[in-house]
Amino acid sequence: MRIKITFILVLAVLKLSTVSGQKEPQYTQYMYNIGSFNPAYVGTVESTDIAALYRAQWIDIPGAPRTIRLGANFPLENEKMGLGFNAVNEELGPIAQTYIDASYSYQINIGDESLLSFGINAGGSILNVDFSRGNFQNPSEPTLALNEQNNFYPIIGAGVFAYSDDWYLGISAPNFLTNGIYNDEVATIVEDKMQLNFIGGYVFELSDSAKFKPAFLVNYLSGAPLNANLSANFLLFDSLTLGASYRFDNAVSALAGFQVAPSMFIGYSYDYNTNGLAQFNSGSHEAILKFYIGKGWSGGSSNSNKRNKNLKGKPKQIDSPRFF
Repeated sequence: MRIKITFILVLAVLKLSTVSGQKEPQYTQYMYNIGSFNPAYVGTVESTDIAALYRAQWIDIPGAPRTIRLGANFPLENEKMGLGFNAVNEELGPIAQTYIDASYSYQINIGDESLLSFGINAGGSILNVDFSRGNFQNPSEPTLALNEQNNFYPIIGAGVFAYSDDWYLGISAPNFLTNGIYNDEVATIVEDKMQLNFIGGYVFELSDSAKFKPAFLVNYLSGAPLNANLSANFLLFDSLTLGASYRFDNAVSALAGFQVAPSMFIGYSYDYNTNGLAQFNSGSHEAILKFYIGKGWSGGSSNSNKRNKNLKGKPKQIDSPRFF
């Protein structure tokens, strides 16, 4: 009976999740992946960073989501523009989707202590649907007769990101091309809709060795429940990050990260469902590995010195370095 119920749950999840083909993958450690869903972020960092992430969602449920992401941010020497790269592979039951895009951003000063960055991204996605990968309770379902489908569709998106040393706000749309993408067969499985992402955070410097950052990420998708995430992280001694996160009507999470070296960061999060799925799975795991090439990481302050150099004409010591 448990196996049967679990299988029915997976089918329900597939039905809900495939309403939108461009729905962004779910990240608990979104604060380390801003460039993956907002192209305006890619030029705001001081030095090149490369990130690899793996997420295993809803352990113990067959066909549950698995996500792999590789991304990079490349700030240019003029300290105003940046380039980014993002590749994501997500599998959910018989559906596998791979996104690849490149980003460009340009930032301007909007005050003595803040900047505004504009970004665009372009690329494509490969959607593969292979119903031969699973066993189905109702093999006569008409959709299953499609067997295997492979389709490519383009991606064009944009974003805005405003920030200073101790706060940030951003909005982005990963893909504007949401009409007429799929043929009639694939449209029975996937209906693409535009998603909007809202992100923000503020850094409080509690002492010379401790900083506190509350943050949020809200995903809006027409016809789907609002996905709202709240998180709170502490940065201790510029090396250890501890925090917690809450996804409304979905899950609570614990987060931890450690700056292994000036050029390498490791992060981990664990989600526990607060909805009905909790009795059918043992949680979700997510791990991230980031490398900083060049000046490296300094207390989470990825571009504080650059910002002060741009605005004041020379670097200065800052009181509240960036922690995002």
